[in-house]
Amino acid sequence: MVKSYQHLNRFFICLALFFCGRTTLAQETVLKIEIDPAHTFQVIEGFGASDAWSCQFAGLWPAEKKDKMADLLFSTQTTKEGQPLGIGLNMWRFSIGGGSAAQGKASDIGDEWRRQYAFLQPDRTYNWNAMPGQVWFLKAAKTRGVKQFIGFVNSPHVLFTKNGKAYSTDGHCNLNFDKLPDFAADLVTTIKGIKKTTGIELNYLSPANEPQWKWNEHKQEGCPYNNNELAQLYRGVNEAFVKNQVKTKIQIGEAGQLDYLYNNGNSVKGNQVYQFFNPSSPNYVGNLAGIDQSISGHSYFTTSPEQKFITVRKKIRAAVAQIKGLRYWMSEYCILGDSLMKGEKRDLGMAPALFIARLIHHDLALSNATSWQWWLGISASDYKDGLVYIDKNKTDGQVYDSKMLWALGNYSRFVSPGSKRLQVKTLGANVPQVDVSSYMQNNKLVTVVVNPTENDLDLDIEVKGNKQNSVQTYVTSAKYNLSPYKQYQDTKHVRIPAKSVTTVLSN
Repeated sequence: MVKSYQHLNRFFICLALFFCGRTTLAQETVLKIEIDPAHTFQVIEGFGASDAWSCQFAGLWPAEKKDKMADLLFSTQTTKEGQPLGIGLNMWRFSIGGGSAAQGKASDIGDEWRRQYAFLQPDRTYNWNAMPGQVWFLKAAKTRGVKQFIGFVNSPHVLFTKNGKAYSTDGHCNLNFDKLPDFAADLVTTIKGIKKTTGIELNYLSPANEPQWKWNEHKQEGCPYNNNELAQLYRGVNEAFVKNQVKTKIQIGEAGQLDYLYNNGNSVKGNQVYQFFNPSSPNYVGNLAGIDQSISGHSYFTTSPEQKFITVRKKIRAAVAQIKGLRYWMSEYCILGDSLMKGEKRDLGMAPALFIARLIHHDLALSNATSWQWWLGISASDYKDGLVYIDKNKTDGQVYDSKMLWALGNYSRFVSPGSKRLQVKTLGANVPQVDVSSYMQNNKLVTVVVNPTENDLDLDIEVKGNKQNSVQTYVTSAKYNLSPYKQYQDTKHVRIPAKSVTTVLSN
C-alpha cells in the first residue's frame, strides 16, 4: 500500500457534476434492466479489510468500544427492527509485522502507529503475546463468522533484511536472500503459532506487498522486489510450507497498481500474470504445490482518466483469462486522492461512499475480481483510508462509522461467498451514471445499484425466464446506513433513492 498519497489526475468526471448538484437525469426516471441467470461470470470469494496500523492499539481499548468496532466490520446480526449491526466482512487480513515496533525510534519510522510488531523477538525467541491488539481482532472476526484469513507481509523481519530495518535504504530489495530459509521458517512458525494460540489457521499467506515501489522513505514498513526476486521468494516459502506440511496457500502479486499485472512495458516488475503463471516464463511458479491459483493487485493510480480506468480493468480480465483456472483479487484500496476526491481529510459522508461503490462495481464487473478488499479496517488518521474511525489514542476514545463502511456493506453483507455474478443488460433508455450488478446463489438474487445522481430512480427488473416476488431493499444514503428500506410484491417499480447505494434482494 503506497501511502505517499500521491494525487491522481481525474476520476469519474460525471461524479463531479453530481457532487456539485447537477445531473442529467429527469425526475422519476425508470431504468429497465434484464438479468440473465444463465449467463454467469466469476464466483465471488469474499470482501475484506486489513488490521494494519490501528488495530494494534484499538484491540487494547475497553471491551465495549472494541466490540462495537468488530460488530461494525464483521457482524451479520440485526436489531429487532431489521437494521444490520455491521457489514459482514468475510475476509480479514492480518499484518505480520517486520519487527520495527520493537526497535522503537531506532526503526527510523517516525510514527509509532505505522511501526509493526511481530511474534519473533530480537533475541530470536517467540512471544505469542506480543501482538495482543491484532490477535483480539483475529478472534473477534472468527467469533462473528469470518472464515477466511490472510496473513500479509510488508517487510521481512528485520533479522532477515540487509540493513536491519523494515524499509529499504537504497530502493532495492532489502531481503537478505542468504537468510531466505530463516524468513520462510519464521513464516511457518508464525502460522503454526497463530493456529495454536487462537485456533485460526491462515487460509492464505501473502509474503510480499506492492513490490514495485522503492520503500525507501522510511514512513512505514515495505520491501521492493523485481519479478526474479519474487520468484525466488515464492519458491523458498513454498519449499518451507511443503516440508512442514503447512496447508496455508501462498497468495502472490499484490501489485502496487493494476497495470503491473499485465504487459505494461515493465518487464522487470510488470506483466506478473505471465511472469508467474505461464510455464514458458523463467519465473514460473504456478505449478508449485503451495501456490494459490490467484493473483492480486491494488486499484491505486489506475482510476483516471475514465478511459484508462476502463481499459486497465478489461486488460486484467483478458490477461487472467489466458491462464486456465486463475482467479483475480483486488486486494487493497483506499482513497489516495485526485482532482475530484482528495485522500486528505476524513469524510464520513456519502461523497466518498459513492466514489467507492462505483469503484467496487467496476472492479467486479470489468475485471472479474473474485474478491474485493479494503485497506484499513480501522483508521485513526485524518484521511479517507478507513471503514471505521477512532481517535488517535492507544487506550480509549470515540468510535465513528463511515458511509464508506456501509456502502461496502451493500456488497459484503449480501453477496455471499459462492455467489455468481450474472449478466445485466439495460433495456430501453440507458442511464450511464447509474451502475447495476447482480449476483445469485441458491436461487437468491442480489442486485446492487449505485445511484450518484440528485434524483430518485425507479428500477424495473426483468429476470430472464423467471418471475420475481417479495423484493426487499436496503439503502445506504445520507439518511440510512444499510437500512431496510422498502418491500415490494413485484419488481416493476423498485425505488432507488438519489445519492444512494441500494441492494435489492429477491428469490
